[in-house]
Amino acid sequence: MVLASGAANAAGTILVFGDSISAAYGLAQKDGWVALLGERLRERKLDYNVANASISGETTAGGAARIDEALARWKPEVVIVALGGNDGLRGLQVSQLKANLTRMVSASKATKARVLLVGMRMPPNYGPRYTREFEEAFAAVAKAENVPLVPFLLDGIGEKRELFQADNIHPTAAAQPIILDTVWKGLEPLLRKAR
Repeated sequence: MVLASGAANAAGTILVFGDSISAAYGLAQKDGWVALLGERLRERKLDYNVANASISGETTAGGAARIDEALARWKPEVVIVALGGNDGLRGLQVSQLKANLTRMVSASKATKARVLLVGMRMPPNYGPRYTREFEEAFAAVAKAENVPLVPFLLDGIGEKRELFQADNIHPTAAAQPIILDTVWKGLEPLLRKAR
């Protein structure tokens, strides 16, 4: 787990709980969207640090298993749950995805943290039924748990091949500010409410 930049001696912590996309896979850490979030908070004089607890290859099952430890360690005011992509790539059951997302969201809420759920989509080659159910799972959990949802982490870049690394999965450094802007739309209202 990495403490990304933010305000010196910040009053609060934002915990980013994601996978390789949030862990800046294939990039220098300073170029990832989570590090850029720390810079934006400083620029706007918002009193938060950012703890990046993202792990490459993480599934929602792994996240559900380690959420309690992360919450105890960082005591965040805000939690960004951005997991699920690896579940989809492995074709894991949508019912299990929903159960694991619910576990992470509810555990975070139990500590009085404000939660932002960030969704993911699967490419069409996974079949129309699975891709639809997968995408709808995030909205269903957000509604059931009454938390805001960013529907798609890669909104605005998903169709742009030049914004992905050679593996066609992980975004390039040029894509990171776009990802930050996508997350920020859901995050900024929580920062205003949290104080």
